[in-house]
Amino acid sequence: MLIPQTITDAINAQVGMEYHASLQYDAIGAHFASESLPKLATHYFKQATEERGHAHRFMKFLIDCGARVVIPALEKPQDRFQFAKDAVKLAFESEMKVTDAINELQNLAHKENNHLTTTFLQWFITEQLEEVASAEQLLKTVERAGEGGLLLVEQLFANGGLQGGNPVPDAGGNGG
Repeated sequence: MLIPQTITDAINAQVGMEYHASLQYDAIGAHFASESLPKLATHYFKQATEERGHAHRFMKFLIDCGARVVIPALEKPQDRFQFAKDAVKLAFESEMKVTDAINELQNLAHKENNHLTTTFLQWFITEQLEEVASAEQLLKTVERAGEGGLLLVEQLFANGGLQGGNPVPDAGGNGG
């Protein structure tokens, strides 16, 4: 096996975290769909698919390293929200937890001096920057709009104004 059992166990836990995030995003998407907010629903259903992809990426890494995949039991996602901002805030907080967990995985990989894992995790570290920035931008937008302004949030999605991240040109000055 190319990775120690400590890393295998931690990555299996991360697989569970990614699957839980996927289920939570599906629950948020279903909530928004039932509230007749199709753009927000679509956004979260897309996020759910992305999180499942992350779980699969971790699983492939384990298998490629000769380790066993053990998917942990998952807790039921929250599926009812009094206000839209509550659902969006939960998604943001979830991205922060996932980011913390991936940072802890990276710390463990460094401690174990396992370069395969540290290299593998770099993609996730970069991905989490994008995910957190996008979730935070959406949270701020929904908070500013308030419950009465959710149709404006829908319109922003429809017009491509909420693509995720912050609208700043790249560091090379190429504007994108």
